[in-house]
Amino acid sequence: MTAKEHINKVLEQVIKRNPGEIEFHQAVKEVLESLEPVINNRPEYIEANILERIVEPERVIIFRVPWQDDRGKVHVNRGFRVQFNSSLGPYKGGIRFHPSVNQGIIKFLGFEQIFKNSLTTLPLGGGKGGSDFDPKYKSDPEVMRFCQSFMTELQRHIGADTDVPAGDIGVGAREVGYMYGQYKRLRNEFTGVLTGKGLNWGGSLIRPEATGYGSVYFAQEMLTSRNDSIEGKTCVVSGSGNVAQYTVEKIIQLGGRVVSLSDSAGTVYDPAGIDEEKLNFVKELKRIRYGRIKEYAEKFKGVEYLEGQRPWGIKCDCAFPSATQNEISQADAEELCKNNCLLISEGANMPTEPGAVHRAHAACLLFGPGKAANAGGVAVSGLEMSQNSMRMRWSREEVDQKLQQIMKAIHKQCVEAAEEYGMKDNLVAGANIAGFVKVADSMLDHGVI
Repeated sequence: MTAKEHINKVLEQVIKRNPGEIEFHQAVKEVLESLEPVINNRPEYIEANILERIVEPERVIIFRVPWQDDRGKVHVNRGFRVQFNSSLGPYKGGIRFHPSVNQGIIKFLGFEQIFKNSLTTLPLGGGKGGSDFDPKYKSDPEVMRFCQSFMTELQRHIGADTDVPAGDIGVGAREVGYMYGQYKRLRNEFTGVLTGKGLNWGGSLIRPEATGYGSVYFAQEMLTSRNDSIEGKTCVVSGSGNVAQYTVEKIIQLGGRVVSLSDSAGTVYDPAGIDEEKLNFVKELKRIRYGRIKEYAEKFKGVEYLEGQRPWGIKCDCAFPSATQNEISQADAEELCKNNCLLISEGANMPTEPGAVHRAHAACLLFGPGKAANAGGVAVSGLEMSQNSMRMRWSREEVDQKLQQIMKAIHKQCVEAAEEYGMKDNLVAGANIAGFVKVADSMLDHGVI
């Protein structure tokens, strides 16, 4: 059987075994199709059936999460934890609270996490979790009751050396705090079982900033490869949550100009650029008041609000999709290319549709895939785990320096893997190959398990 035939057989099986899980199918297809030259060179991967094993989670946990609102009404949500692959270390990946969460989305995120964690060079396996609970417009006591109920079941399946969750969409410092408190109460132990913790109780400096900062550091590495830099570049950023906010912050620090932010209702276009004062307004708007980005346009002069639109039609040098999956369509990519965009760096997970990725490559755009470009978050989570194990805390400067080194190393791995297999400048393939080989070789070492 040829490598291509083997890959197609595994893809067919994935679709048959996981009906309706479109995002998971998309993630698996994107990774496996880029691995054909590797499988050709390494027949032992076919003999050991590595591909079929790597697309099947080691464990999928689904559970009921009952909770009471402030009026005493009982609600029931569904909780998930997909422990996908532990070949390199304990499962590691965030928890997402959003109405769109289902098993297919959690599996797609967990599958991506395997290779993202592999690229960080840290000993981390891949996993992901979440619930279809929506924390928006809920009171603090309601969120607390939900988080306590969620952790009452999840705590049976996690641990500092087993599975270490973190935050994601809908799960910030508040939710991590409530979940950690319940874990500590039930297990009677103070361990590094969650990352993204508060600084007073085991958190790491730079952790909230890490995904956004890392996405910009990766973009800077891509530009450096062409003797260029972020300085002076006009940038569009989608989203307005944690990742987007810190992406904007780092671009400003490096001398770039950000002209957009967005949420599910629309986009703000600020030709003058978002400065620190405006960014602080967004942080307060989104973190404290849970408001809509439209208020930014009402607050500051000269800002245009593009209702129901994404920012990809705005003329820019660099694009940073930092909201959610599949937010850049092929038509959006055409628009970016038409406007002479130089670079896309994915701060979100799989935010660019496959057709858009192909269009970006055809136009020779620098393209930083999410599993590489947004690995900064899990990288600093890994550093938080290290600090917890040593019972010490590194300074902000130390953590930031380590993050920059990790993002440089990730970029180097992607470039070298792409060149080794004859796909120069294709960092999507490079990231998939570099992440996969390390995991696959570990699986061979561990035997058939």
